[in-house]
Amino acid sequence: MIILHQIDPIALDLGPLQVHWYGIMYLLGFGLAWWLGRRRIRAGRLPGVDEQGFGDLLFYGMLGVVLGGRIGYVLFYSFGELLDDPLMLFRIWEGGMSFHGGLLGVMAATLWWAHRHRLHFFDVADFIAPLVPPGLGFGRLGNYIGGELWGKFTDGGWGVVFPRAREFAGWSEAQLQAQFASGALDRFARHPSQLYQAALEGLAMFCILWWFSRKPRPRYAVAGLFALLYGAFRFLVEFVRMPDAQLGYLAFGWLTMGQLLSLPLIAIGLFWLWLSRRSPTLQPAPPVPSA
Repeated sequence: MIILHQIDPIALDLGPLQVHWYGIMYLLGFGLAWWLGRRRIRAGRLPGVDEQGFGDLLFYGMLGVVLGGRIGYVLFYSFGELLDDPLMLFRIWEGGMSFHGGLLGVMAATLWWAHRHRLHFFDVADFIAPLVPPGLGFGRLGNYIGGELWGKFTDGGWGVVFPRAREFAGWSEAQLQAQFASGALDRFARHPSQLYQAALEGLAMFCILWWFSRKPRPRYAVAGLFALLYGAFRFLVEFVRMPDAQLGYLAFGWLTMGQLLSLPLIAIGLFWLWLSRRSPTLQPAPPVPSA
């Protein structure tokens, strides 16, 4: 069944204050990470750290996501626009966040926090890896609700017509409704690639990583599996997702920036999994009472 995308990206309009669904998705992702992380802290999965310490880690991780995600998007996808308009870096409300940039931001925040608490970076990375996929899934749902980052055209019966696509520039809502009702827009149905990514990067990755990390694993293993899964899932979905308009395909008529940035993740994930074969395993310890 072909669907016409008609979801209002604004969840709550209070005049000068508008609450977007995309922002709510971020809050849900951070909220679920906080809840899941507290469960793991109480189970002693990060020895020597109490709930307050984890709260600090989550706060710095949030900063890493937002700052790294925005800076990464500008550098990887819109560097030319940055040169023309440097202030666009700060206009986050206009959209534009990069997972790979956000990942680098989180890694930098985790490295700093781990150093302060005298913990091995990868013990902390293995701890937080299962907490990340729900946020990725909610983020992709936010992309779908906002009608952005859509896929290529599809003949499948599950396609979605996105009014924000370039082929509908200048169309009124009444025109779209009338043409869709007549079936004339079926040929413009696209893959809902945002939902594919929500299912793979969010739900599937969370289930796999949460199951894998239920018992202690050697250092590097959980983080390595996270990097491998995300890189592989992202690389595959990019085949049915439209490349960024300002970049297009980088090579071979199909290679996108998302795929190019995912290849190092796949390689790093495999390397970390290999390292885990001879690495120590961090055993749970009774949680430290909060101050």
